[in-house]
Amino acid sequence: MKKELELVLAKLKALEKPKVALEQYTIPASLAAEIINIAYISGDIKGKLVLDAGCGSGRLAIGAAIAGAKKVVGIDVDPDAISQAKENLKIAESLVDEKLNVEFVCKPIEKWDKKCDTVLQNPPFGIKSKQKDRTFLEKAMSVGKKVYSLHRDGREDIRKFISNVVAACNCSVESIFKLRFFLPHTFKFHKKPKIRYDVDLYVIRC
Repeated sequence: MKKELELVLAKLKALEKPKVALEQYTIPASLAAEIINIAYISGDIKGKLVLDAGCGSGRLAIGAAIAGAKKVVGIDVDPDAISQAKENLKIAESLVDEKLNVEFVCKPIEKWDKKCDTVLQNPPFGIKSKQKDRTFLEKAMSVGKKVYSLHRDGREDIRKFISNVVAACNCSVESIFKLRFFLPHTFKFHKKPKIRYDVDLYVIRC
């Protein structure tokens, strides 16, 4: 399933004008497919209510729907991102020749309170917007039973920070997958045509 999913997600469009302040980095198709596959194997996608928090161009949301989610909601504060996600949904539906049960909502993460089975998220890393990663993590744990959350590399201080946030919410980290985020030249301050970030996927049970 992972390879077929990656092929579809690769045909979806990235954000045309990503915003630095929102740390809008479009998740690569290969990484999105890998995250969805991990969640699928664990029984957290098929037939489930799934939330893609900070959905951006919608790759995780659309991928979850293709993988058999009962319903997927993607939320993002940026109306331009929501517009792109809706366009990508149409592209995906034409590729898989199927109507996908995905709803995209323009709303700040802080104002979302509807419960779900699974949260998939590639949140801001908290580099440009301090503590924004914490905001996303706490909200995800308050609405979801299982959370798959992507964060910047495995440095000891970052892992300790995330572990403390998770424990404070009476949740537990089930596992951490070490992955790689390959980012094309996106912003003016990027000096290389392609950048590699080491990232951790936290699987959290609430």
